[in-house]
Formats: sequence, structure tokens, C-alpha cells
Amino acid sequence: MEAFRGGAARVLVTSDIVARGIDVQHVNMVVNVDMPRSVENYLHRIGRSARYGRKGIAINLIGSEHDALCLREVEARYRMTVAELPMDFMNYFAASTLDAS
Repeated sequence: MEAFRGGAARVLVTSDIVARGIDVQHVNMVVNVDMPRSVENYLHRIGRSARYGRKGIAINLIGSEHDALCLREVEARYRMTVAELPMDFMNYFAASTLDAS
């Protein structure tokens, strides 16, 4: 965790266990390899990005019917639509949208 906070490590892989309670700055992307067990934990997981006035992005890898159902629950609870990852995703990422400044 020290390496991550200090910038020496750039990737942090976690689970629902640390979805809450960690305070790490400079995270601009969260990748959910699996969907959280609760809708509330989804918000806490993706809340690691876009902190302190910065923009961020969350990517959800949907690999099972359970993951798809969880995503639909998130959309219903927060009255939003999670868009499919566009083919030109890297263009979006390369733009200053996720600039750390």
C-alpha cells in the first residue's frame, strides 16, 4: 500500500474487503474484475477514482449472469445507465479527461 500511495506501484487489485476504508489519492481508473456483492459496495469501489475534483473512469468486466444482474441493480438503484466500453476507448483515455493535473 505504501508503494501505491507513493507512486511506485500503479496498479492496485482489491476486493470487497477493502472497498471501504482506504484513502488513496491519484486514482483515475478502477477496473471491477467482478461485480461487488452489494450495490452499496459498487459505489465505494468506483469512488476510488475521481476524487479531489479529478475525473475518473470505472470499467466493469461482466463475465457471468450474476455480474450482469448486479450491474442492472446498480443502474436501477442509482437511476443511471452504464454504457458499453467504446471501441475507441484508448482515444478517450489519452485525452486530457483523466489528466492528473
